[in-house]
Amino acid sequence: MISVKKIIALVLALVLLCAAAAADTWQAAEENLPRFRTLAELLKEAGREKTAENQAEIEALLEEIQVANPEDYAVGRAVTDHWFKSALNSNYRRFAYRGEEKAYPLERSGLDFGGKHAFVVLGFQLENGEMQPELTGRCDAAAAAAKSFPDSILICTGGATGENNPENHTEAGEMKKYLSEKKGIEASRIFTDAEAMTTAENAVNVFRILKEQGVEAITIVTSDYHQLWAQVLFNGIAAVWKAHTGYEVRIVGNYNWRTETKQSREITGRGLGQLMSLLENGITIDP
Repeated sequence: MISVKKIIALVLALVLLCAAAAADTWQAAEENLPRFRTLAELLKEAGREKTAENQAEIEALLEEIQVANPEDYAVGRAVTDHWFKSALNSNYRRFAYRGEEKAYPLERSGLDFGGKHAFVVLGFQLENGEMQPELTGRCDAAAAAAKSFPDSILICTGGATGENNPENHTEAGEMKKYLSEKKGIEASRIFTDAEAMTTAENAVNVFRILKEQGVEAITIVTSDYHQLWAQVLFNGIAAVWKAHTGYEVRIVGNYNWRTETKQSREITGRGLGQLMSLLENGITIDP
């Protein structure tokens, strides 16, 4: 006769197995992988030339992607539309933090922050286990935003980076500590992803937290040169989640720590390269 303890252990094992099986990996169809790589190159070329011929090539390629797999098309279309609306749009509105107590530019923006909203604060490499000035600046911007929008949560993302970090301090952990202890933001409002080591991993990991918290809209807080790079990735991951699960998140705003590094299309193009690698290698989805 099987003991009660063995039955309980068996049930727990089955529960854990089902939980593990629930995690899904989304990956572009094999025949679409070279098409996505070509799409990235065409989008980059559009940044330099903006020719009618280039746009016709893009539309034809998207049609081929759609024939092979409708989910892939939804992702490709979202990536393309966002690229033209942000990276190639000289009128795209970016909002700068200038040391104010609150995020007044966002308050006056007229942007739609409706629904459950989160500020996603992206990390920056630690030095000797501590935050560098650029990461402190991003957190100062996030604190101002949090004070302007007290109903929003914050998600800090970044792992144990940098050399000479024997205690494995994480960007996210140091950010939460700084925001709560030095900037007065309630710790209960701050969620963390302490695993991500790249901007691409930031986006993938954050979406799991967004789903858990029922977030409907996000504003990305980072350095000015990094904003559109990050948006390419977050927009792409959002498209994957929507196409595959129906869960939708809107990128409604941006808030930026100003740095001496200038934004360029080459920098923004890194986001496309990272996104295409994710589409090729697979993106973990938790339904």
